[in-house]
Amino acid sequence: MQNNYYKFITHWQIKAPLNDVWFAIYESAEWPAWWKGVQAVEIIKENDAGGINGVRRYTWKSALPYTLSFNMQLTEKEDFSLLKGIAFGELEGDGTWHFSYDNGTTKVQYNWNVKTNKAWMNYLSFILKPLFKLNHDVVMKWGAECLAKKLNAELISV
Repeated sequence: MQNNYYKFITHWQIKAPLNDVWFAIYESAEWPAWWKGVQAVEIIKENDAGGINGVRRYTWKSALPYTLSFNMQLTEKEDFSLLKGIAFGELEGDGTWHFSYDNGTTKVQYNWNVKTNKAWMNYLSFILKPLFKLNHDVVMKWGAECLAKKLNAELISV
């Protein structure tokens, strides 16, 4: 496997209605207002009538001293169950959000399979790969904490 390839799986459990959690994630243009680490989301192309195929440009600032920008096209949407997209730009790959609800708790799983396209990241990946993973985990933890705060809900686990 290439040194510039990353596979992350994130799990959140939030004591909040499924539709509230799902819409907060689906409406990603709103992320900078509540998700620490999301510097900007620019709508490049609006979603079609089915609510997919739109393109957003995301700029993330993490715990480490760098930013990442990439585009993401939403390719699949199953209301209250699944969101899937493809990334291109400084990151390239795919991301899938899975949602389920059980006994008052919304469970979220995010699968993020990407490779980096920044030359310095690829060149130093043999040393920095563990830090990039830790950095991803920090940003996703921020997302869970900020989402729980936004929804005035209890975060059960990250």
